[in-house]
Amino acid sequence: MVSNDVEALDVGHACDALLLTPKARIIAPLRVLRRAGDDFLLLTEPELGDRVAAELTRMRFAAKCEIEREEHESWLVLGGDEVLDRRPEGEEVSDQDAERARILAGIPRWGAELDERVLPAEAGLDRTHISFTKGCYPGQEPIARLHYRGHVNRQLRVLEVEAAAPGDEITSEGKTVGRVTSAVPGLALGYVRVEVPADAELSVGGAPARLH
Repeated sequence: MVSNDVEALDVGHACDALLLTPKARIIAPLRVLRRAGDDFLLLTEPELGDRVAAELTRMRFAAKCEIEREEHESWLVLGGDEVLDRRPEGEEVSDQDAERARILAGIPRWGAELDERVLPAEAGLDRTHISFTKGCYPGQEPIARLHYRGHVNRQLRVLEVEAAAPGDEITSEGKTVGRVTSAVPGLALGYVRVEVPADAELSVGGAPARLH
């Protein structure tokens, strides 16, 4: 049902995956942890938990499995692995510092860079959340067709800009070539048309910008 090969995971290991519509639109991003041979924990955004449970239940067909909601806390450790249900050692950074690290790494977030209108390849998730060798799953055909025979028109890019805000247009030579999705002072994340060269002189809200 999901886009990555979770059957190949060893117990105690995890991978990223997507739950998709048949047209390869994103229902939810997932982090899948194999807790036992027949026990998988799917971590997603809090607001998407009910949707994920409902979609998996609806698509279960004749499979002999149980789907249950669980609530967990998790932490992303900068320079290390994620931690589940216990606070990791080290200094907890501020929300702004965490957001800066996310933007600099080009990691998309649900509600900002990701929603049901975004194709996985536009956000770079085809490199991290998708297996091109596993069996069928909803959305596989358009994902494979785009990967092997097509291309996206825009991609998620990191920009250097003094100040920006989500929704700001990204322009080049007077033409709109993208839009900002997230921003902190000095950095922004946004979708930019693929034909824009790496050294292009860009503008965001009247301020000069360049691709990072």
